[in-house]
Amino acid sequence: MASRSRGDGNYRNPCLTMHQPWASLLVYGIKRIEGRSWPSPVTGRLWIHAAGKVPDPETIKAMEDFYKQLYALDGVTDLKFPQHYPVSRLLGCVEVVGCVTSEELGSWEDIPQGARLEGLTPFCWLCEQPQKLLVPFEMRGYQGVYNLEKRILEGALRGLSPVDVQLPIKFPLPDPRNRFSLKPGSLALARRLNNGSATAKANEDSSPTLKAAIAGAKTAATQFSKKTNVGPTPRFQGQGSNINARTGFLPGLDLSLDGIKKYADGEILKDPWGVVFIGRLSSKGPFGKKSFDTKYKGR
Repeated sequence: MASRSRGDGNYRNPCLTMHQPWASLLVYGIKRIEGRSWPSPVTGRLWIHAAGKVPDPETIKAMEDFYKQLYALDGVTDLKFPQHYPVSRLLGCVEVVGCVTSEELGSWEDIPQGARLEGLTPFCWLCEQPQKLLVPFEMRGYQGVYNLEKRILEGALRGLSPVDVQLPIKFPLPDPRNRFSLKPGSLALARRLNNGSATAKANEDSSPTLKAAIAGAKTAATQFSKKTNVGPTPRFQGQGSNINARTGFLPGLDLSLDGIKKYADGEILKDPWGVVFIGRLSSKGPFGKKSFDTKYKGR
């Protein structure tokens, strides 16, 4: 049995359970962005486990078409996909180097065009250096990020093999001296959002095939969104009873960078670092707006 860590940050050997085909696409290095409605709680190695639901052919085709179109923007026209999408298995691992908002990702001119369009959710976990298990381990998964059991970890470490990625990606750090500097808001604070998002948007609008592939990927993801795009269940004290108990966000909360700025003048805010602020306006917040003097961290 895996050791579950319910949002306390005590991640020794963190693992994430994902549905297929997304899990294999990530481990094979095709998928470079893991999208969630909550910021990544880890930096470094993240083990990837495939959930037990067998993917239907339509979902596999939709996601493969999506990535074919994205990689074509960067000149890769012979993208090689996994031959199988196993379920209920530990597949391998990736290195999470940081997390940014989808708006920041779309405006990031230092990364390939296709990668900018992968951000379909509020928070984008940036993944590099995929490695796959030569023999995937059968195991049970859990919701959110949890710790692998020691005996499973020991076996997995012996069976890892590097993946030959067709278009390797390296996400540059805003502060090269700080390996933890890639976090929500960091790119926007380091420099004004440039016109990269406009370039990506223009590419999307100019290609009906690409636009259809993105729509298909969004549709495929919605079948699991309520189950898999949920972070650690928050625990609150005091005010804030109208906060969504599963996500920690207010119903209908605008999670764009501009939206986060707007909510800094409200009474309840969950900032990009996953902290809920409830109370009186006081000190300056991360975007130059006033923050709150009382903090309740979700669990």
